[in-house]
Amino acid sequence: MEDQRKKKAGYEYLLAYKLTVPIYDYTVEFCKRWISFKSRTKDQMEQAARSGMQNIPEGNKQQSLSGYIRLAGVSRGSLEELLKDYLAFARQNKIEVWDKERVIREIGEIRVIWEILKRTPTLPDNPHFPDLPLDKEKAINLLITLINQANYLIDRLISSLKEKHMKEGGLSEKLYQARKKFRGY
Repeated sequence: MEDQRKKKAGYEYLLAYKLTVPIYDYTVEFCKRWISFKSRTKDQMEQAARSGMQNIPEGNKQQSLSGYIRLAGVSRGSLEELLKDYLAFARQNKIEVWDKERVIREIGEIRVIWEILKRTPTLPDNPHFPDLPLDKEKAINLLITLINQANYLIDRLISSLKEKHMKEGGLSEKLYQARKKFRGY
């Protein structure tokens, strides 16, 4: 187990990242069920969900902290776009958007997803998330809730990265200091 953990990247431990995985998987399933396969909306929703997930690892691999902040912001923006698509779908299909308490009370998948996310430091290769509810109203409310939770966590990640940048400086500053030291200044 310890050897496996050493191989994992830092972003894989972040709840902000881990939560984007079921959002992406569920969005693909949601689109298969309820969005026309010829629709541009389907492609946009799937790409926004993918971008919401993929930009956190990409940002984590940046040499500069400012690059990580920027790509975390892209992830956040993509998820906000996806949220607006789900809200538009609900409005256009006369589906009620539930408050947080009702979602938690009526959609058991939320608890199961969070149990999986918290059970191990990183997601297993096949986390066995529960199936997307067959009921369209439950499915859309599940996704809206997960996206809102992910957005909150990504906002906290960005805030933390900005604070770290403020305290430690960025890549350019570190390179400048290293160059000064090398030259004996």
